[in-house]
Amino acid sequence: MCDKENENNAKIPQTETINEFGQNPMPQRIKNPRGTIHCIQIIGQIEGHMVLPQNNKTTKYEHIIPQLAFISDNPEIDGLLVILNTVGGDVEAGLAIAEMISTLGKPTVSLVLGGGHSIGVPLAVAAQYSYIAPSASMTLHPIRMNGTFIGVPQTYEYLDKIQERINDFIIRNTGISKLRLKELMMDTEQLARDIGTMLNGKEAVAEKLISEIGGLDKAINKLYELISSGKKDEKKD
Repeated sequence: MCDKENENNAKIPQTETINEFGQNPMPQRIKNPRGTIHCIQIIGQIEGHMVLPQNNKTTKYEHIIPQLAFISDNPEIDGLLVILNTVGGDVEAGLAIAEMISTLGKPTVSLVLGGGHSIGVPLAVAAQYSYIAPSASMTLHPIRMNGTFIGVPQTYEYLDKIQERINDFIIRNTGISKLRLKELMMDTEQLARDIGTMLNGKEAVAEKLISEIGGLDKAINKLYELISSGKKDEKKD
């Protein structure tokens, strides 16, 4: 009985399987004479080791990480387009996905639509080139954790080290300075009852977090441009 069920499950297309978890199926691969693009959506809340309530729209890292490994190893895929509209979520899961995107070994372009908040910032800047819609926004703030902690000095050091990992990743993948990033994260005047900064599309570009203002057409054309450039370099070698 189990073998029969496994056989039936194996025949279900990936998009249908993911649809069972609340995500709408969409063509993940765009074939074009200029190259083949794989598209990944990072939407809602990034879900890590803890399962979120069913009424939350989530992106599960156990779905995204295998996809990225498949894209990296598949010679038929030339580039990756990452579309984001996320409020943030699990720090460890978000950083893991961001590191995989940044080290994919293939041309990558990201596009922020709606929002790329909190841990969504490293995810947005992980690509080789990034776009943000004029109406989109990004929120930078220090990490937060839920629960009760014993040992205040040790807890502070632990959180500080996690924050350093996030900051280092953002600095490595953007043009923003360490000092400016810290200033934006520690701003006490912008967010009610909180610290941090919300940036609109133009501000995110001005702060050198995002490469350019743009939409889907620009993102796709830029990705094809990077693919073409990579193929020319391979021919030279």
